[in-house]
Amino acid sequence: MNTLFEKSIRTLELPVVLEMLASLAVSDAAKEKCRGLSPVCQLEEAVRLQEETQSARERLGLYGSPSFSGVKDVSRALNRADHGGVLNTRELLDVADLLTASRRVAEYDRDRQGEKTVLDHLFSALHTNKFLEDKIRGAILDEETIADSASPELADIRRKMRLAASKGRQILQRIISSPSYAKVLQEALITQRDGRFVVPVKAECKGSIPGLVHDISSSGATLFVEPMGVVQANNELKELQAREEKEIDRILRILSGECAAQMMNILYDYDILVHLDVIFARGQLSYRMNAAKPILARRGGIVLRRARHPLLDQAKAVPISLELGNSYDTLVITGPNTGGKTVTLKTIGLLTLMAQCGLQIPADDGCRLRVFDRVLADVGDEQSIEQSLSTFSAHMSNTVEILRQADENSLLLFDELGAGTDPVEGAALAIAIIQNGRSKGSLIAATTHYAEMKTFAMTTAGVENASCEFDVATLRPTYRLLIGIPGKSNAFAISRRLGLDEEVIAAAKAQMDSESIRFEDVLTQLEEKRQRLEKAQAEADRLWQQSQEDARKARTFREQMEKAKENARSKGENEARRIVRQAQQQVDEIFAELDELRRKMQQQADFQAINDAKVSARKHMNAAQEALHLREETPEPETPSRPIAAGDRVELPGVRTAATVVQVNGDGSLVLQAGKMKMTAKPGQVRLIEGQPQVKKQAAAPKTGPAPSLHLERRASSELDIRGYETLEAESVVENYLDAAVMAKLETVTIIHGKGTGALRKAVHEILRRSKAVKSFRLGRYGEGEAGVTVVELK
Repeated sequence: MNTLFEKSIRTLELPVVLEMLASLAVSDAAKEKCRGLSPVCQLEEAVRLQEETQSARERLGLYGSPSFSGVKDVSRALNRADHGGVLNTRELLDVADLLTASRRVAEYDRDRQGEKTVLDHLFSALHTNKFLEDKIRGAILDEETIADSASPELADIRRKMRLAASKGRQILQRIISSPSYAKVLQEALITQRDGRFVVPVKAECKGSIPGLVHDISSSGATLFVEPMGVVQANNELKELQAREEKEIDRILRILSGECAAQMMNILYDYDILVHLDVIFARGQLSYRMNAAKPILARRGGIVLRRARHPLLDQAKAVPISLELGNSYDTLVITGPNTGGKTVTLKTIGLLTLMAQCGLQIPADDGCRLRVFDRVLADVGDEQSIEQSLSTFSAHMSNTVEILRQADENSLLLFDELGAGTDPVEGAALAIAIIQNGRSKGSLIAATTHYAEMKTFAMTTAGVENASCEFDVATLRPTYRLLIGIPGKSNAFAISRRLGLDEEVIAAAKAQMDSESIRFEDVLTQLEEKRQRLEKAQAEADRLWQQSQEDARKARTFREQMEKAKENARSKGENEARRIVRQAQQQVDEIFAELDELRRKMQQQADFQAINDAKVSARKHMNAAQEALHLREETPEPETPSRPIAAGDRVELPGVRTAATVVQVNGDGSLVLQAGKMKMTAKPGQVRLIEGQPQVKKQAAAPKTGPAPSLHLERRASSELDIRGYETLEAESVVENYLDAAVMAKLETVTIIHGKGTGALRKAVHEILRRSKAVKSFRLGRYGEGEAGVTVVELK
């Protein structure tokens, strides 16, 4: 890069943009690389840089930025370690920080999911060494502290050091706590001198505590004495401290050797991380400027769409749109001072340089830029007192050098070309310079106030006028760039608005030749026509937009109607299908119900036959059981030979339980007792056990003898019929029956209580719930008596 190109880069303020870029980088090396960026002149390289920036911007939007903290230059430390040197704790921690950054950036890429990009090879080239990273961090807690866990030897040494220090402090603590030494000590405290524990002793009492004097206070009143009892502990501590330092040096040497072994990988990772840091800084700058990726080419022209100067306030900057190098290769920009001519010139040059540095440009999508070998600019005040150059001389020196270096791959930018000398000669020189640059194939943009330049642009093929719009009513520039229209300087209008006397303005106009006045009048008329055309164009655009909007609404309405029509047809078809499906489903359900009814009827008939057979079989079985009991166990019922009286023994039929008549009530009912239970029964419900002598009321059992136990027969039927019983009567009968059934080891019994009002059934169920002998119970099924019986399963 030659001196003039570098000077043009500074003139166009690229270093200011690069400083903005450096502020977004993290590592110091990346900041320096950002400040040192220079435009590349190879199309492939420029395209690659743009692809990197675009990929970084996309990743920033989706996943955020990777962490580049801890990326530091460790090359000097590693080179020293490679030559056998020992790194200190700070240098080793810097290596660990770099390894951590490398690992995190690699993990950032692994977490990403998407298409391959130009950055993938950089992420995949990183070497991660978590083993060395953890080893360094596990051994070094901070710059001043080596962890006990760094090695078993260090942990053992420090344990012994704590014991030795504790031993010495204990001895000293006894000394300063002893009342006998209270008058000897200057203060009751323990301190250190030369790394040894001592106590402050009064100078006049130095012989009271035998020991070694390590220091004397400035006044000489205090001696710092190490008592003899502590000397051994302090000596041991000193030896352990020396061993500790030696072990720490050994640990650092081992870690330094491992870092040296990985030097190439670590330095390679460092270079990649710095490069990625710069790339992601470019992506962040693109976000900040709301920039877009330009299309780059080696040939063709420049196309800028709503481009903004990156150093202006993006919220206030007026965007410009222009083309250069397609239908015309030279752009002559005219207009009043402070109208934006120089900013337009700098915008063209600066955006071109930014694109060739890999930076996206603050403009809309679709911009096109050429990759130039040189961007040469003569912009601003070049007056130099030191070199005794006037403004014209300084500009002309630059212009001479620019024309010497210009070729077909150059972009030439001239500000106020030919200014600073006689207007006629200056205009002629300006036209000649532009023609010379065009003959070399360069693209040219120049600003001027010369009317001759405007005429030259209007009459020369390949040269186009442009102007920066100025609002005469407000005396303020609008900063809009108008292509194809020459601008006016508006000196008279500005002067009049600022209060210059009309006579002076008239005299100034009189000094102008007729051609200049006529040309200015033509420009005025062109400007008025342009404004009218712009208003008409704006109105036409508004009407066109309205017609487009109306057409869009009509299309939308037609599409909605078609869609509604289609939806209605689809809805009707769907409804018809739904009705058919529903009817089919109902028919299927009816047929299924008919099949089920047919099957149930068949099953009912089968069940009825089975139940009838079960009932018949059960009746036959019960009759057989009753006959068996009657034949084997039960004598023929006999009519009692006498009325039943108190003291008689009777038996409850079906229960086979013997009981004693305790009392005969007035209504003829009997109060019976079987064991500890009492019950009431009618005379017809019991059978008198004949052959038992009538017990007389006065013949009570002797009080001293044991009460005679009633014999409870262990025979019970599998059914108990209590229909007609009162609730209270039924309770005692059921409880006795359950006891007899358990004694008879019956598993299942049936209690017949009838349906009736359900009170007897409820009472039976309450008894069964309370009884511990009952495992479960249920109502009878069809053929078993249903709700009229309860089937009980005993434990």
